[in-house]
Amino acid sequence: SDSGLTGEIPSEIGNLTYLTVLSLDRNQFTGEIPPEIGQLTSLTYLNLHSNQLTGEIPPEIGNLTNLISLDLSWNQLTGEIPPEIGQLTNLTYLWLSDNQLTGEIPVEIGNLTNLTYINLGSNLLTGEIPPEIFNLTNLTDLSLYNNQLTGEIPSEIWNLPNLRDLYLSDNQLTGVIPPEIGNLTNLTALSFGYNQFTGSIPSEIGNLTDLYLLDFSYNQLTGSIPSEI
Repeated sequence: SDSGLTGEIPSEIGNLTYLTVLSLDRNQFTGEIPPEIGQLTSLTYLNLHSNQLTGEIPPEIGNLTNLISLDLSWNQLTGEIPPEIGQLTNLTYLWLSDNQLTGEIPVEIGNLTNLTYINLGSNLLTGEIPPEIFNLTNLTDLSLYNNQLTGEIPSEIWNLPNLRDLYLSDNQLTGVIPPEIGNLTNLTALSFGYNQFTGSIPSEIGNLTDLYLLDFSYNQLTGSIPSEI
């Protein structure tokens, strides 16, 4: 990590089958993530963030079923998030932000029931937020900001009792803010700015007494600010 390394990640790295931790972050690696990385089935931590990697996330990454943490953020990755990510059922930390990923959020992410942290922010993701995400009852942080997501917030959001940070700003989300959000009493940050939400601010927001950040700016909300806030 943080060593000024350049060039491509060599495919021969797939021969190191006893590796449990691979951290090449904060370098200047270019080229694609070699599919041979899927041969490192003993890996528990894979960290490639803050490089200049391009191309798609190889589906072979789904072979790394012992992974606990996967961080590919701050690169130039394109294409869709491979559904094979849903095979990483031991994953607790998934960070794919600040790339150029397209397509919809794969419903297979809903299989990752051990996840506590998801950051898919600052990509080009489209489609609706899959309700399967709200099966992840261990989540504490959910960040989907700065994409092109559409549709409404599923009312199943109340299934996330441990959620502390929820960032959905800078999308094209519509509909009303569901009152069920008031059930997320552990929330400390709630950011819904720069969307197309309509209707009123639900008074149930007043239940979120641990909030330090509340952002509803740049929407189409009407009515008064609830006194409960």
